[in-house]
Amino acid sequence: MYTNLKRTLAKECIKKVGETIKVQGWAKRVRHLGNISFLVIRERTGEIQCVLEGELAGFNLETESVIEAIGKVVSTKQTSLGVELLTNSVKVINKNSLLPFEVNKKEINTGLENLLNHRVLSLRHEKVASIFKILSTLEEAFREYLTNLGFTRIFTPKIVSQGAEGGANVFKLNYLGKEAFLAQSPQFYKQMMVASGLERVFEIGSVYRAEEHNSSRHLNEYISLDVEIGFIDGFEELMELETEIIKYMFEKVKEKNKNELNLLGIEVPTITEIPKLTIHEAREIIKTRYNKKMPDGDLNAEGEKLIAKYIKDTLGSEFVFITKYPKENRPMYTMPSENGLTKSFDLLFKGLEITSGGERIHEYEMLIESIREKGLNEECFLNYLNTFKYGVPPHGGFAIGLERLTARLLGLKNVREASAFPRDIHRLTP
Repeated sequence: MYTNLKRTLAKECIKKVGETIKVQGWAKRVRHLGNISFLVIRERTGEIQCVLEGELAGFNLETESVIEAIGKVVSTKQTSLGVELLTNSVKVINKNSLLPFEVNKKEINTGLENLLNHRVLSLRHEKVASIFKILSTLEEAFREYLTNLGFTRIFTPKIVSQGAEGGANVFKLNYLGKEAFLAQSPQFYKQMMVASGLERVFEIGSVYRAEEHNSSRHLNEYISLDVEIGFIDGFEELMELETEIIKYMFEKVKEKNKNELNLLGIEVPTITEIPKLTIHEAREIIKTRYNKKMPDGDLNAEGEKLIAKYIKDTLGSEFVFITKYPKENRPMYTMPSENGLTKSFDLLFKGLEITSGGERIHEYEMLIESIREKGLNEECFLNYLNTFKYGVPPHGGFAIGLERLTARLLGLKNVREASAFPRDIHRLTP
């Protein structure tokens, strides 16, 4: 009788009052009250309550089963949607097995490891799903902002012959009998694409770090939002660009994810200007104000939290740029500055580094010298180096860790919560 009905989504039902429709989704809950039952179906756009009477009352099913209901849409004041379905027929499309934890309560009562072991199920919880809807908006806004500025999106190899950072934290693999690596960064390719004449490029893609960290802030595979721009006047220009990008990303989240933000109890910070400190200034503040000694030319995890607290307390900002790191603490392609420093920066958000960036060396001889200073073999970088023989403009860029940005914005305790299927020191599945 209803074979020609197409699926109607929950959010569309408000416009279908008086019509007979078909809805499909997961059984969120069912209540039996004598000769009437109330079944709530959940799908990607929301929920719809189905009223089951007569022979359908007492319909037996397990929550989280995939179901289909057909009926007439009627107005009601009993649901937030403002309508419900007077059901004519209901059937189970696919029955659910025993759940490892309940996903239809206000909070999931299980540990993070169990949640990640059953990731598909945990994503059915509205709060967990909200994380990834917001993450998606952040990525979309990043892409949209740069596209509107005339940037070209690029796609670079993730199987490479040499790590971009020149360090040991690379995953090795056998590439048809040759030694290869998973890319730590699209850095070399970003620079090469700027030199190609595209000038302004960005990439959104996975990067891989073979670091044996077991912490709440590290992933071995994460999504990097990379930017590279030619003909810059200085590395300060890059910080200004990133400030505007993050402003735009946050405004898009406030505009598009009101329901998710309310559900998570999150207020998105308003950004005007992001404060800047040199690494020397930051280390001195930590030493004099908190009596803590930092690693030479750098901040450790405690230092990042302390300087973030200082900036929040004194300037009211959740963000701070840390600039001018020493040469020994930066990759070989970083443009040097005076007194052994570099034209580089990190961006901290709520006490965690989410960005590293800076101006790059664009002169061939200077780059050769820097590679040698780092004790690296220039023969390993020939394809990259040859680019700089053909005229490369002053350029620079940065990369934002998408999961870290999302985790800090939403106040998540562990960055793995912002990764659908995280890869860390222990986890290779699911």
